[in-house]
Amino acid sequence: MKKVFIRKPEWLKVRIPNTPEYHRVRVVLEESGLHTVCREARCPNMTECFHSGTATFLILGDVCTRNCRYCHVQHGTPHAPEADEPERLAEAARELGLRYVVVTSVTRDDLPDGGASVFARTILALRTAIPDCRVEVLIPDLQGRADALQTIIAAGPDVINHNIEVVRALFATLRSQGDYDRSLQLLKRVHDSGIESKSGLMVGFGENRDEILAVLRDLREVNCARLTIGQYQQPSQEQVPVAKYYTPEEFEALKVEALAMGFRSVESGPLVRSSYRAALS
Repeated sequence: MKKVFIRKPEWLKVRIPNTPEYHRVRVVLEESGLHTVCREARCPNMTECFHSGTATFLILGDVCTRNCRYCHVQHGTPHAPEADEPERLAEAARELGLRYVVVTSVTRDDLPDGGASVFARTILALRTAIPDCRVEVLIPDLQGRADALQTIIAAGPDVINHNIEVVRALFATLRSQGDYDRSLQLLKRVHDSGIESKSGLMVGFGENRDEILAVLRDLREVNCARLTIGQYQQPSQEQVPVAKYYTPEEFEALKVEALAMGFRSVESGPLVRSSYRAALS
């Protein structure tokens, strides 16, 4: 069957600025040898985040052991973690003057703890380098390992985010190595630990409104506190095409529904991604 591609609406077209602040952030990141999800995943908010002097750091390399059908991050066999990465990241964050740092990673199913110990070391390095900063981590499902999650919890991040990403009916197709209920269980454990939990959902894959609302109810069942909802944008022809572009008005309606369900904060919009306005939520 021939793929049908939908023209991108005007509200999704953004340009990279040519400003000193944007280039300062980029140079610091490049000189430190660090990766950011902003660039690896072609985040549409890269313009806004770099221009304001912020970034979401990507640890544990830039090669993922999974191959989700919507993701642009390369997949394959990763290299061993770099021993000094936590300290280099903390130093870069200090040099950039950050006060709210988001740390995420590729999925590392090849590591015994899924990379949890590196997350923990990074949190502690940030606390040492910038004692008054707040730290949010966006973590993979760790294959459901409770002990690995506890390693991250024990390091004391302010927020633990784990994205549900897609509605239940599309999990097997788009996230074949993930598990919808396993992700919900992780978020429940985060809440039960006393750390604020957060999750994110992308729309535009062909899901319907009832399926979206079902995900939101499931997230509230496990007391997820913070939520992001954003538009899926096909990074390249290798990923699944967009089935629908939601309008800003539709995103606002979803925000209203989510807040009514009891989420403490909701960011919902065409360009919203997991770390969007994280420090303000």
